[in-house]
Amino acid sequence: MQRTRMRAAGIAAAVTLTLVLGGCSSSGSDSAGGGGDGTGTLKFWGWSPGYADAVKAFNKSHPDIKVEYQEVQPGAKGGYQKMLNAVQAGNAPCLAQVGYETLPSFAAQGALSDVAKYANGDKGDFQQAAWRSVSLGDAVYGAPVDTGPMALFYNKKVYDELDLKPPKTWAEYKTQAKKIHASDSERYISSPYLNYDYAGLSWQAGASWFGIDGDAWKVGLASKANEKVAGYWQGLADDGLISKAPMYDQSWYTGIGNGNIASVVGAVWQAGVIKGGAKDGSGDWAVAPMPQWQAGDSAVGNAGGSATAVLKGCESTKAAWTFAHWLSTDRKAYGGLVDKASLYPAAPALLDLPQLKAKDPYFGGQKIYDVFADAAPKVNSDWTWGPVMTKTSADLDDALGKAWAGKGTFKDALRTTQDKTVGELKNQGLKVTE
Repeated sequence: MQRTRMRAAGIAAAVTLTLVLGGCSSSGSDSAGGGGDGTGTLKFWGWSPGYADAVKAFNKSHPDIKVEYQEVQPGAKGGYQKMLNAVQAGNAPCLAQVGYETLPSFAAQGALSDVAKYANGDKGDFQQAAWRSVSLGDAVYGAPVDTGPMALFYNKKVYDELDLKPPKTWAEYKTQAKKIHASDSERYISSPYLNYDYAGLSWQAGASWFGIDGDAWKVGLASKANEKVAGYWQGLADDGLISKAPMYDQSWYTGIGNGNIASVVGAVWQAGVIKGGAKDGSGDWAVAPMPQWQAGDSAVGNAGGSATAVLKGCESTKAAWTFAHWLSTDRKAYGGLVDKASLYPAAPALLDLPQLKAKDPYFGGQKIYDVFADAAPKVNSDWTWGPVMTKTSADLDDALGKAWAGKGTFKDALRTTQDKTVGELKNQGLKVTE
């Protein structure tokens, strides 16, 4: 997976620049990797379906370590801010689910603990790309859990009814959007995309948001490449071809279930979201590769992928690593995460799990993970996450939300977010170029 390896290297470089220019500690607290004898009680915050059951299984098999799991809002919906607030207040959990895209921000704010002393021996258990996503130099901040290659989820029942095939290009996708809406005024090809779901669309197109220019951050949310992606979705919205139902709202699940929302361009884990929230759609859906900007291309975006991070202040980092590593590598536990959350493992030894080879009744008996196995090596490599992603994503959500509602343009949303991001970077004393 050479392309993905290159992306992870970019993330590591980005974190390095953030720490050097921002003067932040690379290890949070406990840079020596302490943790006593590896026993104790650990709090763990996350949101993925299946985590609670995995914690129960771990506690049964590890009597010397007790993990107390608390479900929090997904990161972009408040979970990350809750974690950072807890770190600042000195009462953070030892462990937290943190997306790869947000780890640079956590590192820049000194919110992570270095567990390299315990983790380095297990480095070979993970894809090189995923390992680079949780490490910086000699420091390791947690265990990789999953990756998020993207594909097209589509309602095959609707497509068959209208004699449509999965679109090969985005131009074809737009043509289908018109036909789907013309068939029923309540039907739409898709719904609004925000934060990291929208990022995945930019990612596929090579429309980078951040880069590194010498000793400065380069911010490019308002670049010509990003304007191209924004203009495409602006056109669909202006033509009334996009549902008003916000993603993950009950109206969205209803639309997925009854066929009024005919497709979702999303990461592998969206399979679990769709299955869990739109049970009425069972048997109607299928998965195909992402549409391409140019016929014959094979670029793939990425949305998500997370780690079990060890937060600053954890007094038992050895025990924390024991759990984090187990969660990512235990075959039975991870099989449950595939079943419940459609996670795609960052540990190569798990790629032969029977859950990843099984036919899925919800998707008409399709072996959907075959699509993602093909997509994963094609993830566009030219992507770097910025050092203030919690703010960037919040500002982008606000601006894009207005654009989807017709209260602004996508181009303006990107420019507004870029300006706010540049201002925040400068406030933190970081060098910036646009």
